[in-house]
Amino acid sequence: MLTYAITFISLACLLYTIGVWAEKIQNKLMGWHVFVFWGGFIFDTLGTSAMGILSGGIFQANFHGITGMIAILLMLFHAIWASIVIIRKDENMKLNFHKFSIVVWIIWLIPMVSGIIYGVTI
Repeated sequence: MLTYAITFISLACLLYTIGVWAEKIQNKLMGWHVFVFWGGFIFDTLGTSAMGILSGGIFQANFHGITGMIAILLMLFHAIWASIVIIRKDENMKLNFHKFSIVVWIIWLIPMVSGIIYGVTI
């Protein structure tokens, strides 16, 4: 189970990082970015669920658990909002969406890094 958890979380990190930074470099939200955001969210959810099984509960009331819950909710909101922006075809929103993406990505990194640190110190 640990192998699955690490694989899923690593895939989430890879996809989410590619999506956020590709959007930033291309200076515009595109449809393929949205698919990558959803992929990152799905893999993060799978990885988090696998880690929850290993730790005996999906939510731990500690720094990692709280920041992780915030990050997953932000990823979900981010993917939904990106989908809405693409569906609306609002060019101004497409050009400015990357500002929101970078903030969500940075917040997402907090539980990612704390999970690595916590896992290494056990």
